Amino acid sequence: MTSTFFCLHLTKFSSLSIHQYTQEFSYNMRLAYPIILSMLGHSMVGLIDNVMVGQIGPTELAAVSLGNSFVFIAMSLGIGFSTAITPLVAENHGDDRIEKNKNVFYNGVFLCTLLGTLLFVTLYLSKPIMAYMGQPQEVVELARPYLDIVAFSLIPLIIFQGYKQFADGESETKYSMYATVSSNVVNVVVNYVFIFGVWFFPRLGVVGAAIGTITSRVSMLLILHLLLKGHKKFKPYFESFDFSVVSQRMMKKIINLGFPSALQMLFEVALFTGAIWLSGSIGVFEQAANQVALSIAALTYMVGMGFSVAAMIRVGNQKGKEDYKKLRVVAHSIFMLSMLFAALFALTYVLFHDFLPTLYFDMDDLVKLEDNQKVIHIASNLLLIASIFQFSDILQIVVLGALRGLQDVKVPMVISFVSYWLIGFPISAYLGLFTDLKAEGIWCGLLIGLTFSSTLLYLRFDRITKKELNAIK
Repeated sequence: MTSTFFCLHLTKFSSLSIHQYTQEFSYNMRLAYPIILSMLGHSMVGLIDNVMVGQIGPTELAAVSLGNSFVFIAMSLGIGFSTAITPLVAENHGDDRIEKNKNVFYNGVFLCTLLGTLLFVTLYLSKPIMAYMGQPQEVVELARPYLDIVAFSLIPLIIFQGYKQFADGESETKYSMYATVSSNVVNVVVNYVFIFGVWFFPRLGVVGAAIGTITSRVSMLLILHLLLKGHKKFKPYFESFDFSVVSQRMMKKIINLGFPSALQMLFEVALFTGAIWLSGSIGVFEQAANQVALSIAALTYMVGMGFSVAAMIRVGNQKGKEDYKKLRVVAHSIFMLSMLFAALFALTYVLFHDFLPTLYFDMDDLVKLEDNQKVIHIASNLLLIASIFQFSDILQIVVLGALRGLQDVKVPMVISFVSYWLIGFPISAYLGLFTDLKAEGIWCGLLIGLTFSSTLLYLRFDRITKKELNAIK
């Protein structure tokens, strides 16, 4: 297991060294918790859709799952690309910091706008693929109109990411948190009104969930724009906000960092999306159960994403100062802290694996009770597997953040591809489709792929930072 490997690696540190790491926990948490809440806000949009649509029935929940599987792939490209902005901002320091970061900000937002639009168009045109994926026909029919609307929400979402990654690079992580929490309130209200048909509004079901999603993401962007524009620290960046400073050199620099990061995140998200498609080819119950377990596991993954951004910021800061000794201390302190959270999440999944899936269904609906119980049984078993891969999943994303802070993105991209698509997915496909394990077999493949990824990425970080440290000596 990756957690055992990581713990063994840490045994060479003396108790004094361990204290050097743990004393960084407080600052790490202050930096990470707004990011965690912000990332949880992203997940909550999908979770709210799942919980509310789940009250209608398993078929509707499976349709949202299928539609979101397309959206998640496109979203991963956009979010992965935008992460290039943070280390570039975090690395800058000195008297000309504002001018340097203004250049990063404008070019970054410009590229995010173009990418969001391109992703929307691509996703909109990809709908016919659903008919050839072996999914139940009733699920496909419900998923198509849902995808039409949610695809457009990628434009404000990716632009929001440009703003967010810039603010994160300036170590101002709480403003994106405020925006995402506020937007989730919007999502709940709009979902409730349009999914169930409150007052004079029509009962739109799955389409109502899509309307809630796009409304919340537009509001999220507007709120963050107003918050940053009104903050004293960010006023210089908005005094002459235009794209006249868009430069080929800076765009090339962002693309060189952002494109491999986007592909890395694509490989990982596509692995879980592949799990959705594999589950759908087994049956509606397996697909719905996969979506339930995946949406729960996504919440703890977003905690890892928060620590990943914190690692990216702090490592980027120390890289700019060329203090690699402090850089290793900072990074390992975040790795250790994230593993403590992983242990807490694993324990939670073990203790409540039977209860958590019941939150997605109306257990008082006697007509659908038998179907709901079948989904809950499968989902509870998947959560037990999720309790094991918490360690690998969280560690790999946090180490990736540290590597991005070092602006090392190409080799991690290759590691992700090999771990997920040459190792993890073939195992998932075999165990899921050709053994009696079915959905549980699919998730065993995920566990193996994540374990390979986290181990190789950590070795990569250790090797690079030791090399830089020795070069300075």
